[in-house]
Amino acid sequence: MIQDSQVTDSMTILLVEDDPAHATLVKRSLEDHGVHEGLRHVADGEAALNYMFQRGDYAQSEQSPRPNVILLDLRLPRIDGLEVLRQIKHAPQLRSIPVVVLTTSEADRDIAQAYEYRANSYLVKPLEYQQFHLLMRELGVYWLSRNRYGGG
Repeated sequence: MIQDSQVTDSMTILLVEDDPAHATLVKRSLEDHGVHEGLRHVADGEAALNYMFQRGDYAQSEQSPRPNVILLDLRLPRIDGLEVLRQIKHAPQLRSIPVVVLTTSEADRDIAQAYEYRANSYLVKPLEYQQFHLLMRELGVYWLSRNRYGGG
């Protein structure tokens, strides 16, 4: 359970992850820490942008509530994560939503580009499950409990 948590049922997290095993780990880790509701998952960059801009399958706002935080992988099919980040942070109606890059890439170029495109955080996924689980706990405590969201 996330300590000091004020996570509510109305909190929405958008997970943008193409690897089903990684998506399952994120979901399980967040559930283990008390985040049971509000997790949305899309598996490619095009779907992420459609969700965020409420287009196509996500045109109805009930199907695509604004997330309080976005967990974004970089290596995505159709549209890569850096381009997704760039478009989100370029849109006035979306730019205040925190985007946490959650990726396996430790490349300096990716880190620099992510921050240039205004990522709020850049986290490298640990390979070991216990370390990954701990990272998800820390992520949950900070972004879902302590951080105050000012988006609209």
